Amino acid sequence: MDNSKVRSQGFEENTMALLDSSGIKDSRDIHDDRIAFLEAVRSISLDCDSNRPPSWNMYNATFKMLRDSKSLELVIASFQLLTELNQKFPRTCLVNEAESPDILVNNEAWSPLILGTEGIHVEGQGSKITTDLLDPAAFANLVDGNAEDFNRTGFELGIEPLQNMLLFQYLVEVLEADFITRQILYKESLNWILFRESMLNMLLGSRKIHYKNLFKNCMAIILRRSHHQILKEDCKMSTDEFNVPLATALTEVKRRMYIAMKKFLTLIMDLDLVRRQADSRGATSRIDGTRSSALEIILDELTYNIHDLSPFLMAFSEPKWKLEVILQYLSKYCMKSSVRTRRANIPNEITVDYVLSNFSTTVNAKTIAKKISSGIFQILLAHLFQACLSIQEDNCTDNSPKKMGSALAEISMKFVSAIQNLRKIDEGLEIMPFVKEALFTARLVAVRIENDAMQI
Repeated sequence: MDNSKVRSQGFEENTMALLDSSGIKDSRDIHDDRIAFLEAVRSISLDCDSNRPPSWNMYNATFKMLRDSKSLELVIASFQLLTELNQKFPRTCLVNEAESPDILVNNEAWSPLILGTEGIHVEGQGSKITTDLLDPAAFANLVDGNAEDFNRTGFELGIEPLQNMLLFQYLVEVLEADFITRQILYKESLNWILFRESMLNMLLGSRKIHYKNLFKNCMAIILRRSHHQILKEDCKMSTDEFNVPLATALTEVKRRMYIAMKKFLTLIMDLDLVRRQADSRGATSRIDGTRSSALEIILDELTYNIHDLSPFLMAFSEPKWKLEVILQYLSKYCMKSSVRTRRANIPNEITVDYVLSNFSTTVNAKTIAKKISSGIFQILLAHLFQACLSIQEDNCTDNSPKKMGSALAEISMKFVSAIQNLRKIDEGLEIMPFVKEALFTARLVAVRIENDAMQI
């Protein structure tokens, strides 16, 4: 056995010994030892030049603190350490990027998720199951628990809700790191197997979860954010010393939880897009299984629960998928020509320009408004314009600009015209503040682009 391996084992033994609470120790001593353990792991893996990740047992002990500790300091410290370790030592990474890029997956590395196997290989110990890690069923239960907390009018202040939210945030970061690495290589190779073997695909494809219920719980958390309730009212605060810092931490963690949930939904929708592309090329097979796409579930939920439409669009701000959701939603109400010779006027993929053209006259607008209220249409059109504006500002290089169908200046003018026609057919229509802001911006954009064109 070489000296480096002996030193590594010796360090692990000494570090893990800090977690041995046998003997007479009060709670403060145990707490201090755990803080010392986290600092030791950070020192050897993050605060020095060595590229040595923690051992499997060190990772697992840190993860256990995040899940089980009753100390706010330990929960936050373990979460931060795990997050930084995930950034420095990803389980999936690109190799040979300059010559022949490929994916390297370290299957021996510790992972918080048990996916696709019945056991885990632990250094020198063969196959071992640990209750500290999460399988797909435990992940679904975690999301379900968070959704229950968020849907209550308030919940008692405690460490467990904060732990569950931090745990979810960390798991999303792990899933994202694996997904993005594969996404980089996929753009060059178009190899569906990269995503078939992704952690996210294995998680969502597991028979241990009810995928639709999982996704609906995710939407419930997104919707909770949009109701503009003051976060500090969501927990019943007391003024004792412990609850004040906990309430402060919980407020910030809840804000970050919403961000993580939007990221999770976006990853699922990106995966669905790759799956559709693979299907069209005949690259998928029966082993890939079937499940409803995220977009289908969102459209179904917003169709049957129309009161959730505006809150969801307010909260779900990712422009590419927000645009797609609205276009697909509006496609059910857009006018379709009954004359075969005019079908060429309808694009294969519905665009923003095509949708707005259906509101170009009061006659058309009145026909469409019979299917759904003009109040709902003004919300949809305003969010549609907002998504176009964001896509233009972000200089998106994907298919999103094609979804617009025409230049932003033309879309701006057609949006203003569409809202004007809605007001003509519904004199009692009250323009919402959000829509007024969008109209003001649209007019400015149209004038600015027109002036720039004249100067050229």
